[in-house]
Amino acid sequence: MTNEIRAQRAIVQLGDFQIEGFMLPDGSYRMSQTQAAECVGKPEINARRFLDSRAIKALLGEGYTPDSIEVESTQLRGQTRINALPLAVVTAYWFTQAKQGNDQAASLVWAMLTETLERRFDRAFGVSRSEDDWDQRLAEGIIRQLENDVASALAESDISRYRERLLEQQLRDNGIEPWALPGDEEQSEG
Repeated sequence: MTNEIRAQRAIVQLGDFQIEGFMLPDGSYRMSQTQAAECVGKPEINARRFLDSRAIKALLGEGYTPDSIEVESTQLRGQTRINALPLAVVTAYWFTQAKQGNDQAASLVWAMLTETLERRFDRAFGVSRSEDDWDQRLAEGIIRQLENDVASALAESDISRYRERLLEQQLRDNGIEPWALPGDEEQSEG
């Protein structure tokens, strides 16, 4: 019989997200590969592919595979097993997703970085906040970032439409009808 790693399970609040967190007997934390992907709107296969990427191999070296751990179960029969990722791998995955343009990942990473910095400032200035307050601030930060992303996308759309109208006008000013099909000019002249 092999010695199985058995982890304790707890709910971890990340703003509006509730995720299952796991603590190993050595006190280190893990998150399931599936939930790491779901937090940034991706299927589990995306996280699995990340584990085969050069990015994670640079961080953890060749041959990294997630721990398969047994988790305390609330069921009477059988045990639950998960592919467990260390938090450094989860954050590397989220950060990589954010760099690849995943707005949900960018919002999550941005809000969590801000919270980390604010917590350090609070400690330096002797400010104390409840965990509920931190969860609320994190959720608001994620929402605010998503709203900024939407506003930015709309602004880019407005800029694109402005450029398109400007280009059309420049073409017309130079005697070119921008939306005419080739040969239309010859038929109208003849």
